[in-house]
Amino acid sequence: MNAPEPLRLTQYAHGGGCGCKIAPAVLEQILSKSGVGRLVPDRLLVGTETADDAAVWRINDTQAIIATTDFFTPIVDDPRDFGRIAATNAISDVYAMGGVPLFALALVGMPIDKLPMDTIRGILEGGESVCATAGIPVAGGHSIDSVEPIYGLVVIGLAHPDHIKRNSTAQPGDRLILGKGLGVGIYSAALKKGVLPPALYDVMIASTTKLNTPGPRLAQHPGVHALTDVTGFGLLGHLWEVCRGAGVRATVRWSDVPSLEGAGDLARQGFSTGASTRNWAGYGAHVDLGALGAPERALLTDPQTSGGLLVACAPDAVDAVLGMFREEGFDRAAVIGEIAAGTPGIAVQ
Repeated sequence: MNAPEPLRLTQYAHGGGCGCKIAPAVLEQILSKSGVGRLVPDRLLVGTETADDAAVWRINDTQAIIATTDFFTPIVDDPRDFGRIAATNAISDVYAMGGVPLFALALVGMPIDKLPMDTIRGILEGGESVCATAGIPVAGGHSIDSVEPIYGLVVIGLAHPDHIKRNSTAQPGDRLILGKGLGVGIYSAALKKGVLPPALYDVMIASTTKLNTPGPRLAQHPGVHALTDVTGFGLLGHLWEVCRGAGVRATVRWSDVPSLEGAGDLARQGFSTGASTRNWAGYGAHVDLGALGAPERALLTDPQTSGGLLVACAPDAVDAVLGMFREEGFDRAAVIGEIAAGTPGIAVQ
């Protein structure tokens, strides 16, 4: 009698990780016809107006609450790894606003008739382990019986109102610094085909479960003008949000953009996600790729699940910013370009 096939979480999901995000162009159409964001109280410091990473509400002159939520379908098959990645990704939005996380609520949707209880328990334990590393409790949550496995968190954080960093406040002359290498979506595409080497799977897990802890320190540096994290819309998509929000142009030097080991080779072999194509369709009109081809475009639009922080800072703050990244183990952090005045858009050299 043949042994049963091992359970693969990704077989129950039509997409995976932040690649499940609604395409940028479709999301823009949906929100443009909704009432979301039309009521903006004075204490709402950050809402939906610039597609920022989290909402921010001023409590008083020294305290502001940061609130965010993020959840998705499996990007990997190991339950505990899936939970760890999803939790790290959700907490990142608080760090990207310059805040410190306080507590989390779990969002759980599982096909109860298909997944063993141990598998579901493993997902939750993975998320709880990351929250413990971040020093926060999972204080509650909500669960439903769903067709696909879904897991994520609501995360509440705290910051001084003066230290909140938006994605829309970059200034001409700023340098752009990226904290993690690109390629998570390309890795996931290879993983689904069963061809991602174990060593690269380890690289993927190390990157996607590394908390973006430099965020609060970066936010307190006066030379840091804007901050966001690179997730489902890819580097170019989140940089486009920076440019559109601040009314500036960006230049990206392809040779300086960090990527995960082997991601470029996999892209040249044709591995990419459907989300990458949708991303380009959503904002490609605002990007000049120069002489770059399809593999480079695949990396630049690659949906990054639990991706790195993207910093816009003054030239004289570059060494300090890179130092903060290095001190917390972000060895791939690199200066990838600069901001200039002009019509919003991105040029890649």
